[in-house]
Amino acid sequence: MEGIIAQLARQEVWEEFLSHRLLKGRFTWHEFDDADQFVAAEQYRPVVERLLRGEALGIPRKQVLNKMGTGKKRTVYSFPPAETAVLKLIAHLLYRYDDCFSPNCYAFRRGLRASDALYKLRSGLKGRRMWAYKLDIHDYFNSIPVPQLLPVLHELLADDPELYRFFEALLGEDRAIWRDGIVREPRGVMAGTPTAPFLADVYLMDVDRHFAEAGVLYARYSDDIILFASDEATLQAHKATLLELLERHRLQVNPDKEQLYAPGEFFEFLGFRCDGPGIGVARSTVRKMKGKIRRAARALMRWRVRKGLGAEQAMKGLIRIFNSKFFEGDDPQALCWSRWFFPVINRTDELRELDRYLQQELRYLATGRHTKANWRIRYPQLKALGYRSLVHEYYRYKSKPI
Repeated sequence: MEGIIAQLARQEVWEEFLSHRLLKGRFTWHEFDDADQFVAAEQYRPVVERLLRGEALGIPRKQVLNKMGTGKKRTVYSFPPAETAVLKLIAHLLYRYDDCFSPNCYAFRRGLRASDALYKLRSGLKGRRMWAYKLDIHDYFNSIPVPQLLPVLHELLADDPELYRFFEALLGEDRAIWRDGIVREPRGVMAGTPTAPFLADVYLMDVDRHFAEAGVLYARYSDDIILFASDEATLQAHKATLLELLERHRLQVNPDKEQLYAPGEFFEFLGFRCDGPGIGVARSTVRKMKGKIRRAARALMRWRVRKGLGAEQAMKGLIRIFNSKFFEGDDPQALCWSRWFFPVINRTDELRELDRYLQQELRYLATGRHTKANWRIRYPQLKALGYRSLVHEYYRYKSKPI
């Protein structure tokens, strides 16, 4: 089988990749035109030729971003556009190893989505009263210890030694461009880079396999894990095993996101709330989004007062922010809010709550107060400014032919 690094030099491989991304909705037409010109002009070739000579990519740039709806930060890394394009193609070609992962691992899997994890869990729970334990791994991608990952990766990529050497060089580099200088630090698999999800799946392959072979109802989506047991004692035993395995992998659990669920209670996973047959948006997700809306509204109000601007400008600003957040997103490759939730949920309670909250903050921007008098600003006025209701957009999505 031809190695993945060698395939990068073939024009037809790039063209197939572009077609795949276009059919999957990962491009706007404008972006597709830019990518098509990039491939037609073979602008990827200098990067690929360096890799074929055994050279490494350049030094990535580090960014620290605000997490949506929280005061927390997350660190991501990025490479220049041509190198990022090559990494995206490598990530696409890495699907050849998909069969190596356990069926209870759902992130970065061909043909699998977050909804498949939820449907599998609901099917396993049907008619059964079970306990559940959920956890989140702290800063998973950036905290993976490379010396422990490399032997696992070496075994998996035994059929493609050139690809292994590429990853060995990529992960062995500890420098990053930060502000006006260079920093040296452990970077794990570098969150934000196209190959990071694959490498994150590889590192915990043995953990997923352990619970699959033990017949435990378990699901992992990147750094989120949930497992179930028929009684509390068995659950505690599974929990102890899981925590021991993660400790062996030198990973830390986020204590704020650990949760134990008793039989009959709803459970939350991947931002969804599952309560019997109902699937909605998790309460924690709603709280985070409300926090984001509230902070954005306060910032726009300060801007309005400072600049002496009209209410309509501030209201349109808030609408643009959350239309993008909910329905468009900054990157067509990334899942925006509605693309993540709409295909899975079957109830709209949380959507209505967020609609009401955003409308409330829009009215606050108009008057500077939270009073009943704000309701004189009617829904048609908000809609005329560009406001889009989550509930309306959800039902419009559901009514589209498959």
